[in-house]
Amino acid sequence: MATNRASKAPKSSICPNPLIVLPLETHKETWIILHGRGSNAEKFGSELLATPIPEHQTLPQAFPHAKFIFPTASLRRAIIYKRSLITQWFDNWSLQTPTEREELQIDGLRETSAFIHAILREEIAVVGAENVILGGLSQGCAAALIATLLWDGEPLAAVFGMCGWLPYRGHMQEIAETTDKVIEDDPFAQCEIDEAQLSPVDQAIRYLRQELDLSEMGDCHPFQRIPIFLGHGVDDEKVPVGLGGEAAKCLRSLQGRVEFKTYEGLGHWYSEAMLRDISAFVKEQ
Repeated sequence: MATNRASKAPKSSICPNPLIVLPLETHKETWIILHGRGSNAEKFGSELLATPIPEHQTLPQAFPHAKFIFPTASLRRAIIYKRSLITQWFDNWSLQTPTEREELQIDGLRETSAFIHAILREEIAVVGAENVILGGLSQGCAAALIATLLWDGEPLAAVFGMCGWLPYRGHMQEIAETTDKVIEDDPFAQCEIDEAQLSPVDQAIRYLRQELDLSEMGDCHPFQRIPIFLGHGVDDEKVPVGLGGEAAKCLRSLQGRVEFKTYEGLGHWYSEAMLRDISAFVKEQ
């Protein structure tokens, strides 16, 4: 299996060079997969690609034309771990209370989304958006989902998440499910955009962008045309399976196309069965 840590990947001041695994055959598609908190590209990517898949041998053999890119998150101080430096896409507090101290996520989610978008644009220029897949495990799943909601380019082939959650889910879902809701405490209520004319989905995405200090994007939401697969272990001891189900429900309230599956006997990891289902999901698109 050919690997490459080439400098052709988008450079970032926050992330080390990624692990890149070249396709077995002619390059026609690209998978970008994000590791979980505290891991890295080399450890996560090598193990994932060596995992056997029922009805296939491995992901590279199931998708011989795919290049696999595994970015490594930057070292950031984790407040919940007494400011220890660990690799993480963004800082966050306890997942037992996911809405607590949400401000810790802002800088990391904004920077990570920009970094992921840069990789997406570079790969789209080579193989087209319809041949690019984005995914992640645990916190990598959370980062991938936020990057997808913020994406302003052509719809991707697919997005998948394993044992993850969706930051800001509660607020976005509340807005999206409230018909004709106006965000009353918006400090820009007198701006040119009349919020009363925005759809609930527009308001929810606008809320997310404002939380992350991002500019307005308009009322076009490419994520609504991207098929999303979320898989979660029933026995996940780190990210409760309920958070995965809530992420799927929120994405559906935003008019996303989501398939959510759970796996009995699986903890906070992926399984051969989950990888089989992800492979089948991508092939169906």
